[in-house]
Amino acid sequence: MWHTTDVLYLGEEPAGAAVMNLSLVTTFFLSGLPHPPELDSTLFGIFLLIYVLTVLGNLLILLLIRLDSHLHTPMYFFLTNLSFIDMWFSTVTVPKMLMTLVSPTGRAISFGGCVAQLYSFHFLGSTECFLYTVMSYDRYLAISYPLRYSGLMSARMCALLAIGTWLSGSLHSAVQTTLTFRLPYCGPNHIQHYFCDAPPILKLACADTSANEMVIFVNIGVVASGCFLLIVLSYVSIVGSILRIRTSEGRRRAFQTCASHCIVVLCFFGPGIFIYLRPGSRNVMDGIVAVFYTVLTPLLNPVVYTLRNKEVRKALLKLTSCFVLTYEK
Repeated sequence: MWHTTDVLYLGEEPAGAAVMNLSLVTTFFLSGLPHPPELDSTLFGIFLLIYVLTVLGNLLILLLIRLDSHLHTPMYFFLTNLSFIDMWFSTVTVPKMLMTLVSPTGRAISFGGCVAQLYSFHFLGSTECFLYTVMSYDRYLAISYPLRYSGLMSARMCALLAIGTWLSGSLHSAVQTTLTFRLPYCGPNHIQHYFCDAPPILKLACADTSANEMVIFVNIGVVASGCFLLIVLSYVSIVGSILRIRTSEGRRRAFQTCASHCIVVLCFFGPGIFIYLRPGSRNVMDGIVAVFYTVLTPLLNPVVYTLRNKEVRKALLKLTSCFVLTYEK
């Protein structure tokens, strides 16, 4: 069923016709995650658990870094940004996906809601992309130039880099959202995805979308490829510095940390490149692949980047001890 509003649309037509009647879509319907209907309850339980753990895990990281003065360093400053982004990045898509699993009415999303979801998704996603790049640069300076690190990564520099990532993400998302919704939508309103994203929405436009698809390809391609290349270069330099470490135990720990970070980066960039930087679109496959960076990566980040860290574990034990002593009193 289509939800539309009839409007008069004036335009030039041959043979002197002056008025053309169009129906503009006011509500979209999300198809949801492709799956057999009998798995609705199971998937709802799994994704709800993942979402709760994601939010609680990232909130815990924010709390620990805020309360422990030993964690007030550039690395943890960027990690607070990452945890904040991950918490909201998951919130933008997962609750709506859960609603599509609960009832058919949960699939409906207003035109304005779709615009907001698309903007928020690309804003947080592109900001996280830039932030991964900044974090890899921070690790490169810390490992390659330990004596100059505090001067190179001052509080002012950290603030400027963080502000730059957020502003760049906002601009990038504004371009994507404006290009997508400047087109008329006057027919089908079923989005073959579990959230509002540009490629499936453009399929519903009542106009030529080739220019939009090219801009999206180039825009996301330049951002994703550029950030990924800089991250790779940073880690290549980091590996070179690690190889110069004299003790085998030190090299093992450093390599282990880099390997964990690289896995998270690949989980984030790999699916995005697969979806946005290839011709055509496989709707079912795109929905499944998108789960990796919208659901799983925000859950992995607190574990990989912080909870495996000795300093964070100490801060967690200290916080737990404080709560226990307070409770006993």
